[in-house]
Amino acid sequence: QVQLVESGGGSVQTGGSLRLSCAASGSPYTRNCIAWFRQAPGTPREGVASIYGGGFSPVYADSVKGRFTISQNNTNKAVYLQMDSLKPEDSAMYFCAATLATRPTFCTLSMAYTYWGQGTQVTVSS
Repeated sequence: QVQLVESGGGSVQTGGSLRLSCAASGSPYTRNCIAWFRQAPGTPREGVASIYGGGFSPVYADSVKGRFTISQNNTNKAVYLQMDSLKPEDSAMYFCAATLATRPTFCTLSMAYTYWGQGTQVTVSS
């Protein structure tokens, strides 16, 4: 069983930065593709960024390109989402998700993710 725990959410003003962390436990052989999703009240869940094990093949949603950076710590396998130049429309609950991808190019935001965390709230005020 894989468990994902997010942290690092909070409240910031427009233009500010936050760094989200996703700590994973359990078998590493079933979770080599990690992604961040977000969902604001009344809106569908949106893929934000994904990364393949070892930090390869990062993928970003158009809405966050150039502002967000996904990375992975190769020692403890934690995955981070550095969020800069935050906008009010970035406000949402952010979720970490994981699954197994057989190759880096398959690790995208359109994959069916098996494991999900409980989420961490990000609020950006204008």
